[in-house]
Amino acid sequence: MEARAYRKILVSAEGPVCTITLNNPDRRNAIGPEMINELRWALSDADGDAAVRVVVLTGSGKAFCAGADFAAITAGEDGGLAPFDGDGGDYAKLLATMNGYGKPIVAKVNGHAMGGGLGLVASSTFALASSAAQLGTPEVDVGLFPMMIMAVLDRLVPRRRLVQMMLLGERLDAHEAASIGLLHAAHAPEALDGKVATLCATLVAKAPLAIRHGLQALAAQDGRRLEESLPILRAELGVLLGTEDAREGLMAFMQKRPPAWMGR
Repeated sequence: MEARAYRKILVSAEGPVCTITLNNPDRRNAIGPEMINELRWALSDADGDAAVRVVVLTGSGKAFCAGADFAAITAGEDGGLAPFDGDGGDYAKLLATMNGYGKPIVAKVNGHAMGGGLGLVASSTFALASSAAQLGTPEVDVGLFPMMIMAVLDRLVPRRRLVQMMLLGERLDAHEAASIGLLHAAHAPEALDGKVATLCATLVAKAPLAIRHGLQALAAQDGRRLEESLPILRAELGVLLGTEDAREGLMAFMQKRPPAWMGR
């Protein structure tokens, strides 16, 4: 991956796992235009690096992400990197990128995730949290509303529970957040790193092309009627059946041995 002069995130790679850390701890990793731009660059770089198989998203310090950095937004924050795709600070495009991403994104929710931070959690493929974390939508308390993240929350949370959460500005503990679908699981803080590492190792062992096509097909058919979805999914299956990985996987199954994925 290309080394970039990031100021609001940290990016590191250990084998096939790329870790992106929100790094604005003095503001509890609040997300503003500069951080959004850097996240879009980092995700693009990780997606284009064949050695990267999984992306982990987490926060530095005690918080995952406190939500929007209103001070940076109102000040017209100007980042150090060139704008990604001409408008790198667009939060809506960041969420769209994450929801259509071709590699698993694992949110390691090390602390509180509020508002825009919760949108990052909801847009990740997997979300594991510290049991000490809280997740919520407090925007209504300052005269706003979780407009953009509503689109991704509505895919995970039952409607009545979501409306209650947004209108009351609720903050949920990690176990309740898991019970309504915002998280896959909540773990003791000291166990979180190990649980994320185990999940990443499991994902790395799977066929990378199958994961990419599966995630992209899931995004492409989302919200469509059945008669529209099936041709999309049939076409994606046809592409996969023509890959070397599919032939290797079927041969390994018949020969009762572990497959050796080639990514092609």
